[in-house]
Amino acid sequence: MIMKKKFLAVLAPALAVSTLFTMSGCATSPTAANTVRRSETGVAHAVERGEVVYVREVTIEGESEGLGAVAGGVMGLAIGNLVGGGRGRDLSRVTGTMAGAAAGTAIERSVTTVAGLELSILLESGELIVVLQAADEVFKPGDYVRVIRRADGGVRVVQ
Repeated sequence: MIMKKKFLAVLAPALAVSTLFTMSGCATSPTAANTVRRSETGVAHAVERGEVVYVREVTIEGESEGLGAVAGGVMGLAIGNLVGGGRGRDLSRVTGTMAGAAAGTAIERSVTTVAGLELSILLESGELIVVLQAADEVFKPGDYVRVIRRADGGVRVVQ
């Protein structure tokens, strides 16, 4: 019985953290110049030409889809289950679940946070627009770019 508890004490957190990182890879990524959704293929998009007039580095905050909270809560429950007995164990389960869920949410947000760019672009039409996207391409003022507008209102900027 003691061996089983020690095994669970090691296995449960490892499994929960592994699950958290596996699931966080499924989180929706911010708009990026070089990443397109499968649903965008085979669909015509409007393209406008423009010139980059300003570039600012930003941080695109991570998202929490609840996967981190679930994985963290499961891990906290498993650890809380190993502590105490009777009503003390019940309290440690609740506390562990809540603390694990909070930690899982924080981890999920940090894992999905990415470097981004705020691009101010003067279109050939004379319109000045600002686009925020992941920093997966290098832009500098004076670069001529293509602004691709999707049917759903999304925009991405490419060289």
